[in-house]
Amino acid sequence: MKAVSELSRILGQQLDWHKSRLDFFAKALIGLFICKTINFQEIAVSMPDEAEIASRYKRIYRFFAHFHIDFEVIARWLFKLFFSPTDKFYISIDRTNWFFGKAKINIFMLSICYEGIAIPLFWQLLDKAGSTNAEEQVALLTRFINAFGKEGVQGVLADREFPNKALIGWLENNKIPFYFRVKGDAMIYIRGKKHKRADTFFTNLQPYEQQVFPTKLSLYGQSLYLVASKNSRNELMLVVTNANAQTAIACYLRRWEIENLFQALKGRGFRFEDTHVTSLDRINKMIVLLAIGFAWAHKTGEWRAALRPIPMKRFKPQLRPQNTFFRYGLDFMRDIFTKTAQKISQIRPLFKQLLPKEGEILC
Repeated sequence: MKAVSELSRILGQQLDWHKSRLDFFAKALIGLFICKTINFQEIAVSMPDEAEIASRYKRIYRFFAHFHIDFEVIARWLFKLFFSPTDKFYISIDRTNWFFGKAKINIFMLSICYEGIAIPLFWQLLDKAGSTNAEEQVALLTRFINAFGKEGVQGVLADREFPNKALIGWLENNKIPFYFRVKGDAMIYIRGKKHKRADTFFTNLQPYEQQVFPTKLSLYGQSLYLVASKNSRNELMLVVTNANAQTAIACYLRRWEIENLFQALKGRGFRFEDTHVTSLDRINKMIVLLAIGFAWAHKTGEWRAALRPIPMKRFKPQLRPQNTFFRYGLDFMRDIFTKTAQKISQIRPLFKQLLPKEGEILC
């Protein structure tokens, strides 16, 4: 139980919560790493607590049902774990969704790209199936801007679901760069009238080639750059931007880092889809546990790799690390937490990975 007390103390430096809440959250975090799933029953079995399993389960249920969480405090903590106020970064927005029975779980996430994966900061549970609308997109981005400002944003990245006149107009008015993939049938306008499809401007483009249309074009009510590239399968990618057209494709491709985040929260990490919870408010709070667990594992992986580099493995045609920082840290932490004879001095370095770069207290 010394590990729980130490972790609770570290959490207390970042979260202005009552001690009993901190103790519970510390136990839930450790339980999450041991069982590697967000399923409440599995966490109840795994968390270090002398109470009966049924009592642990009820405590988990009550916490996510009734406890109020300040999501901005969580976002600031996660940001400071990886970034400093002067850093420049790319924001990636996307959705992940699945069904539990007839219930649709639909999560709209805002994250910052980092070292091949994305760091989750803000999210919204959508009470519907399908895509987001401009109002929801602007609202999520506004939450970020209100918390961190826009000076560090080098670009907002999003796939073909997101470009629309209202969102792009809002980004333009706020002078925020963006790199959005667009559909081939996106219409180019001349003098306010539809002219032709975007994909018809690049009919001569060959595989592995990239081309920037030489002048700005009118899309979504704005004058923007249009860039295209083709892969080895002759598939066309179109990216629209209000910023540097020459680097648009390379910038947009970093959007994939949010997909790696979703995999870490789901099948390759904490198996988010195992939850039987369908209440949007509870899922909203559950993501806090997952986001902190993800960030902790990633920071531990970075720290561990500095001491013992990640083994390399041949993935044709080149050598690549066998694991991501997240998976490297996750496996190491699970090994530590399942060894009951582990001394607190051996665990303490893990807890230090939850301290922000500057070491300041956020609450």
